[in-house]
Amino acid sequence: MKFILSTICTVALLASCAQRPKKTPSTKTASTKTEVSEERIENYKIEFGKVSKTSVFNEEGLSVWGGTLVKGEDGLYHMFYSRWPKNIGWAWVNYSEIAHATSKSPFGPFKFHDVALAERDHNKWDGTTTHNPVILKIKGKYYLYHMGNTGDKKIVSVPGKAKINWMHRNNQRIGVAVADSPYGPWKRFDKPVLDINHEDENAHDALMTSNPSVCEMKDGKILMVYKAVGKQFKLPAGGPVVHMVAIGDTPTGPFKKFPDPVFVFPGERFPAEDPYIWYQEGKYRAIVKRIKFEGKKRLFSLVHYDSEDGIKWHKAKHFDISERKVTWEDGRVQQFTHLERPQVFIENGEPIALLCAADTLVNNVRNSFNIQIPLKITKEN
Repeated sequence: MKFILSTICTVALLASCAQRPKKTPSTKTASTKTEVSEERIENYKIEFGKVSKTSVFNEEGLSVWGGTLVKGEDGLYHMFYSRWPKNIGWAWVNYSEIAHATSKSPFGPFKFHDVALAERDHNKWDGTTTHNPVILKIKGKYYLYHMGNTGDKKIVSVPGKAKINWMHRNNQRIGVAVADSPYGPWKRFDKPVLDINHEDENAHDALMTSNPSVCEMKDGKILMVYKAVGKQFKLPAGGPVVHMVAIGDTPTGPFKKFPDPVFVFPGERFPAEDPYIWYQEGKYRAIVKRIKFEGKKRLFSLVHYDSEDGIKWHKAKHFDISERKVTWEDGRVQQFTHLERPQVFIENGEPIALLCAADTLVNNVRNSFNIQIPLKITKEN
């Protein structure tokens, strides 16, 4: 147990696309009106700083995954994250709930406060499961985007032997809950904010939608990049697994979907996962989990994309960010099995932390937790 706790104490932070694009006055004028512009930074180089041992959040007896962060009116930092009982195995798809923890610092330590989105009526679209939250604050309101699903709750995995309940996996949809405070109460809706495509069996999202990432655009609309699974390949897994773009008129929709997948690589059926998007200094930017194969072995890393309009995305100049490695304050370098669900936290207009889900394997059992990693951003014009 001491080994597990020591290993878990290794991490850092980042989290929030909730900041509206900043503008600065220009010296140009048109008639009597002052035009508004912003300094454009062409390229970002994203690196990790050293992580404190207090920048790790875990809960006894629970698998903890995917933290997202916002600062509240009370001056505290509010993290929303997924959790489920560890003793049932890697059963996030049918037993996850979204919980809420607080801290005086974006780098922790965090303390559990309450369950934000719990299990509810199983006839609801998100009645049994809520997972992978992203928090967005706009005009004093808090919008908690998430994946939700419902199903038979059957447990098909055990610790160390992961299996998936396909009913729950394929019932995944994207929702949003709304509150005036990070403490809630959260208003949940009877329908997903982004459903599957029910009309076209060949659509990229004909089977499921999940894992939303959102940010406020320059015109006040909401940009969403989401995970989509189609029905081109054999069910129940289906596929390919891609990412799509949708834009909403308001934080609660309606959202218009765009037809072309993003973060793709030719010939790959599942090239990426878990994007985090934000707008800053003239560009939309994203940190994405890259999935590539060497033979039958899957390799994970964090990479960097950018975009002019949020719809078409390109590999950034400094594409590679991390091969799942973290350096602790004592200088020790740790290679994680998984380092994913990246969530950037922006304070005073600058990305300062990256929240990630991480885990270590002990006797082939995944021990998962959240870490908060200091960010170092080098800007190039």
